[in-house]
Amino acid sequence: MKKNKYEIDMCNGTLMDKLISFAIPLMLSGILQLMFNAVDIIVVGRFSGSQSLAAVGSTTALINVFTNLFIGISLGANVLAARYYALEKSKEMSETVHTAIAFALISGVGMAVIGLLMAKPALQLMGTPDDVIAKSTLYMRIYFCGMPFFMLYNYGAAILRAVGDTKRPLIFLLISGVINAILNLFLVIQFHLDVAGVGIATVISQLISCILVLRCLYCSESSYQFRPEKLNISSSYLRQIFEVGIPAGIQSTVINLSNAMLQSSVNSFGSISMAGYTAANNIFGFLYVSINSVTQACMSFTSQNYGVKKLKRMDRVLIDCAILSVVVALGLGSIAYFFGPELLHIYSEQEDVIACGMEILSYTTMTYFLCGLMDLFPGALRGMGYSTVPMILSIIGTVGMRILWIYGLFPTHRSLGFLFISYPASWIATIVMQVICFWFVRRKIHREKDGYCCR
Repeated sequence: MKKNKYEIDMCNGTLMDKLISFAIPLMLSGILQLMFNAVDIIVVGRFSGSQSLAAVGSTTALINVFTNLFIGISLGANVLAARYYALEKSKEMSETVHTAIAFALISGVGMAVIGLLMAKPALQLMGTPDDVIAKSTLYMRIYFCGMPFFMLYNYGAAILRAVGDTKRPLIFLLISGVINAILNLFLVIQFHLDVAGVGIATVISQLISCILVLRCLYCSESSYQFRPEKLNISSSYLRQIFEVGIPAGIQSTVINLSNAMLQSSVNSFGSISMAGYTAANNIFGFLYVSINSVTQACMSFTSQNYGVKKLKRMDRVLIDCAILSVVVALGLGSIAYFFGPELLHIYSEQEDVIACGMEILSYTTMTYFLCGLMDLFPGALRGMGYSTVPMILSIIGTVGMRILWIYGLFPTHRSLGFLFISYPASWIATIVMQVICFWFVRRKIHREKDGYCCR
């Protein structure tokens, strides 16, 4: 099945080494992306002050609310492409690729328009303080101008991940990220463009990564080859992408909406706490992308093996991914906790900002392995084509718990520490429900296979 050195045969041979080979480049891609985003925050924090730092940070949760629905849909493209690739259905694979890329382009343009029009009203709704809202609005509007490039890169990378290629997207991110960092320093320090310079650098880097991933697909000789003249929205393939992707996107959007509510609670403490949260959240992001790479591996490997009905191998995929996720989360979480003050000092030299950031990290780093397990079971279920019920359970467990915490408990226990205890509490509640759901789906699939074999 493997066609070139970048692809991975997910359905045959040893498993753990292939999962690691898949996950490490994806993990490094996420870490590099966050490191380059951290350059944005460090540059504005160091050379433009805490207001600019707060302005950039205050847009993060809101941007995620706007974008994660469509990024979630790319998971549907990943699952469908992985299944067709494992079954060696070239025509169906090509239709999936061109439908996904066409949808990415259309949704990217739509997101750019929405971001330009809705940036300020949305920030006002979140209670962004008057002293930073002008800069936050400017940064957000510039950022959304790069949405078409952002979407095309993510959907192109999802297609490559479906065949096990996580190495070339890593190279593309490295190139575009270095350019982004250089432009940040040049535009902010040399030209004093403040948050506008950071936004412009981000858009240019997104354009470069988009060009590189589309060129990779164009030059491919395999079934996932991309040709602009074949761009077309096939309703049957788009429906299959939506069946997995829309629930995943809704889940991610609603969870980030709860994070936006949490951001609003942080905003109520003022710009110092906002800056501390921005720095801590950036460190927090490194943990997320690391364990998310294992979840992505679980989903892609499960999808291919589900396509060829290797159910025992699917069980082994989940077990090995659970081991990887816990090891990675505990290792990186320990580093983030014990070296928290030093890491936060990179973002700001103000001791009160560092103190706020450390208060947040104290409750979210050592427990982060729970988040990894919480995401792993829905990832396996999506690989099997089951996405709606995991979405509902994640919303109930994660969002429901946080809303209860923010509006029911937090008003009488106002502190950053108490606010962020809601994270591990919501992870535990969601894990319990997802494990029960997975057990029922797994039993159903094994019964269906046994029934088919007996005919």
